[in-house]
Amino acid sequence: MEIAVLTKGVPDFREGQVSFDEDGHLERGKTPTVMNPNDKFALRAALQTKVRHGGNVTLCSMGPPGYDNILEEGMRDVYADDLVLVSDREFAAADTWATAITLTTAMEHMDREPDVVFAGFKTADGETGHTGPQTCWGLDRPILTHVISLDIEPENDVVRAKRLVEGDVDEIETVEAPLPCVVVTDPEFEPTYRRAAHRLELKDLREQTKERAENYEDHLTMWNHEELNLDPDFVGLDGSPTIVSSVDPIPKAPSEREATMVTPDDEEGMEQVLEEMTPFAGGD
Repeated sequence: MEIAVLTKGVPDFREGQVSFDEDGHLERGKTPTVMNPNDKFALRAALQTKVRHGGNVTLCSMGPPGYDNILEEGMRDVYADDLVLVSDREFAAADTWATAITLTTAMEHMDREPDVVFAGFKTADGETGHTGPQTCWGLDRPILTHVISLDIEPENDVVRAKRLVEGDVDEIETVEAPLPCVVVTDPEFEPTYRRAAHRLELKDLREQTKERAENYEDHLTMWNHEELNLDPDFVGLDGSPTIVSSVDPIPKAPSEREATMVTPDDEEGMEQVLEEMTPFAGGD
């Protein structure tokens, strides 16, 4: 099977990593960029598909040349056979629609169009969740969203999946779609490897991809707008219909925190801690 996974580089929002200017605006140049956390669930779904059915996994992103480190991170931490980076100044400042147009074209320029395209639920910066479904629209394929588990029958060109209904973890439905299709994984997605042969294959693939990541540049393809035959008027800022009315700055973490030290021999303090934590022990 030919499998593709969409990913994006996002600011590292962990405490101490984010840099703000004096007006409280995020300084991207001074904030480390990491692979979008939700995209790793999509990669795990792709890896499960590869283990069960074989094939090739291509991790694809749009961004500046430095985003090759994001692709290398995905290859090293989860799995990928090949990497594709769509990079060009003409793609800068794209909204989700222009991004989807670019990624759709990249999918169509691969040696073989993917049987399944996996995408993460949403990104940690924009949080719109639009790019996966919009890319699906561009590819003119069926889509399965909020997927928490899946099984593919390549011989019948069918994907069966369990998905959360409207993102509700208490309501799950089983659905199916024909191949080729697009799958948007939910953060609740859990890969399963029931057969011993699959677990052994997973171990071998993880070892192989770590070795491959040492020389990830050998597996990286970069395309610009000319190579993709994209009109600059329809990509990047010029091709983005979104109008941003306002932006709320990310709140800064408190510079100081107060903490009360409690030692085991402090009976009164320990009783207070136990009283405060007991309700949470039952999941309340």
